[in-house]
Amino acid sequence: MTLRCLFVDFNSYFASVEQYDDPALLGRPVAVVPVMSATTCAIAASYEAKAFGVKTGTPVWEALVLCPDLVLREARPARYIALHHRLMAAIEDCIPHGKAESIDEVPCWLIGRERERANAEAIALRIKQRLVDEGFSPAIRCSIGIAPNRFLAKTASDMRKPDGLTVLEQSDLPDSLHSLELRDFCGIGPAVEQRLLRAGIHTSEQLCAASRSQLRAACGSIEGERYWLQLRGHELPGRAERRASLGHSHVLGPELRTFEGARAVLFKLLAKAAMRLRHERHLAGGLAIRMRFVGLDKRFERDLTFAPLDDTPTLLRLLGDELAALESAIQRRRWNVKRHPPLSVAVTLTQLEPVGSITQELMASRGRAKAISATLDSINRRYGNNALYFGAMQEALEQDAAPMRIPFATIPEVGLEEDVGARKPADTAEELWLERERQFKVMAEEAHRKAREHPERVRAAAKPFGVGGWVRNPAAEPEAPGTTGSLF
Repeated sequence: MTLRCLFVDFNSYFASVEQYDDPALLGRPVAVVPVMSATTCAIAASYEAKAFGVKTGTPVWEALVLCPDLVLREARPARYIALHHRLMAAIEDCIPHGKAESIDEVPCWLIGRERERANAEAIALRIKQRLVDEGFSPAIRCSIGIAPNRFLAKTASDMRKPDGLTVLEQSDLPDSLHSLELRDFCGIGPAVEQRLLRAGIHTSEQLCAASRSQLRAACGSIEGERYWLQLRGHELPGRAERRASLGHSHVLGPELRTFEGARAVLFKLLAKAAMRLRHERHLAGGLAIRMRFVGLDKRFERDLTFAPLDDTPTLLRLLGDELAALESAIQRRRWNVKRHPPLSVAVTLTQLEPVGSITQELMASRGRAKAISATLDSINRRYGNNALYFGAMQEALEQDAAPMRIPFATIPEVGLEEDVGARKPADTAEELWLERERQFKVMAEEAHRKAREHPERVRAAAKPFGVGGWVRNPAAEPEAPGTTGSLF
């Protein structure tokens, strides 16, 4: 009995939820976007849309060219989280599940006679039938992989989609993996793939045949050995990873692409990061500030270091001091905000240390700042995030900018993420909005760069359409790259 893990992966989850909530969308191509803008990108696509070549990261304007009948829906994270909990409960009725490491997938560990192939397959079929009985299917379906370890079970869940069931027993290895591409394996992204290619590993068959030392050399670390073991069915213990940084980022909507709007969003992001920092009982010794602009490759970048701290007033003061350089650039006409408005912003707290690991200063002013932060945390935890906030965040809150986001691997607390008043009455108290902001920001920036190459297609796409379409905003349209010198 070599089967130890059953891995459930919900297919095209965000788009499937939209089809579940609106049955009229069943069978139609659907893409979920972070904001309704021609210069952003799809963060999820239904299988009907994927058939036209629309996938995660496809720019909206390009997606509409590939699939003119594409239905765009703006992301509704709280709804996705609410259904996530219901789906986890449905799985729990069939088999206890492990920790959900993402909103759309979860491992389940097999024990005793559950490891026999017939019994493991029966559990998988019960999960699928449970989705039917609960009314989730046919809109929300799942692919299930069963294998000797989590790594192979997750890989197996991707081998037959949608609604697939794939079993990999120890005796099936490695032959059953030879039909895969390198990028089909968990953990092999563009960078790792290039390392493997440079090492002469071009196919999955070569990957499976490589020795332990060859993979270690190819990866440049012990990760290569871990990969060798996982390919052979070994379940490796997880490694405790020390958090090195903590931050938030946001792609600005057209209404916030001004200096004042970007500044307000940065203040909101930093205040939220500082609250998380205190919640996780860490101190930060550094702050990284980033801002990208429409039509410019040059970014505004600042990296600060200071004595470890965790209070919001001090961090906001440091941020404000650095943003003064941008105000100066506007006054000196080194930055034309209308021609090159801000596109995205990010703040990251770095050099994290656990509270108690270092001695903190005893200055009275710092004591007041820490007391203010503690009071803010107490009020916002009781009455809702940003029930009390700093005035510099006002515009960002009015525009509902930088809401909770869905991450790939963490589930934060609602009290640390969701703004007061943001929750809809029909939503439950357990709703979470998980942050995929960093990944979405990178995709959105890439989509914007592509849009600059085809401005006429973007203009054609930037018009009202479908449900929840947008109105053309000239300020948000891409411009040809400028030929300006250094701004800051």
